[in-house]
Amino acid sequence: MLTVDEALRSVRAHAAPLPPRAVPLAEALGLVLAEDVAADLDLPPFDKALMDGYAVRTADLADGNRRLLVGEEITAGRTPTRPLAPGEAAAIMTGAPLPAGADAVVMVERTRRAGDHVVIEGPDVLPRQNWLPRGREMRSGEVVLTRGASLTPPRMGLLASVGRTSVHAIPRPRVAVVSTGDELVEPDQVPGRGQIRNSNATMLRALAVSAGCDAETLPTAPDDPDALHAILGRGLTADVMLVSGGVSAGNRDLVPAAFERLGVSNVFHKIRLKPGKPLWFGVGPARPDGNPGTLVFGLPGNPVSGVVGFLLFVRPALGLLAGQRDKADRAFPVRLATPFAHQGDRPTYHPARLVEGDTPSVSPLNWGGSADLRTVASADGFAVFPAGDRRYEAGEIVQFLPLG
Repeated sequence: MLTVDEALRSVRAHAAPLPPRAVPLAEALGLVLAEDVAADLDLPPFDKALMDGYAVRTADLADGNRRLLVGEEITAGRTPTRPLAPGEAAAIMTGAPLPAGADAVVMVERTRRAGDHVVIEGPDVLPRQNWLPRGREMRSGEVVLTRGASLTPPRMGLLASVGRTSVHAIPRPRVAVVSTGDELVEPDQVPGRGQIRNSNATMLRALAVSAGCDAETLPTAPDDPDALHAILGRGLTADVMLVSGGVSAGNRDLVPAAFERLGVSNVFHKIRLKPGKPLWFGVGPARPDGNPGTLVFGLPGNPVSGVVGFLLFVRPALGLLAGQRDKADRAFPVRLATPFAHQGDRPTYHPARLVEGDTPSVSPLNWGGSADLRTVASADGFAVFPAGDRRYEAGEIVQFLPLG
């Protein structure tokens, strides 16, 4: 069996960024830009008032004069009709263009209107006060975002400000989720004898969506080789396929044989890990659309094994496909808040809850094993205990893998 690190290196070796394509700006949040974007004009395109007040010539105020004739009113969206004459001020709104000759804006709170004049009050008015000169934010032709930038909300706004309605970006990975097993029924059905509700499909799809992907759930695949082959074949049109169940060593674990029949190349099967030992990983054949072969993860059917496998291997792969910085190393050191006795010959990822305090600490939960999803639902992540039997004391350092 491979170690977790060895298996992760194999996954990384097969996860390359997806080919970029044009994406509407409204759908590009969180994507990685695949082009440099330049400004199409100066911004602001004119000298702009930063607040409501009066545009003035500071030279008119140099000799102590505080009373100016109001020549015109410039509202946002209008342009000045003439230059500012000596001894004049122009009433101006935030965002409006300054008239030629003006070199400062006095905020309205520091003025007093007297008929067709305005009286300037308060401290001295300095040149360039309360206005933004043309091109201060950017100049036409200047690169404002570079290839590789992640598109955050402010960057989306920046793209809109330079006239972009679409961008060349690495698309969200498409994930297909397939659950297998004759024992599964849909969540809205009451299970009969020997049956269970299919919780894994909902959980895995949610994990994929939370990782920034587009995900769909395919029909549950029964324990029938031909039906399994047909449903898994549909999943090979996605960038990543997550298959839940059917990858252990039982005589009804038909998934590896179905993968082989579909031309999916096995990279590894089984990891020195608890829970999640039977995890299977392979790569599908090249797709007709020219995209690389689908990354295929056969996750154990026990739900907690599926969660751990997703966090350790699927989530990093999805990030690499999306062109993001490798986020595989999400675990961080914390102190144990309570003692814990670990037993086992494999590294164990034990559900734990974060404890508030001056420094991060975690408390392992009373966990019933890889089928106990309820405990994981109340956890913040997993405390990592190396292989071997040992009692850990409160205050000792362990690694913690967060769920989020």
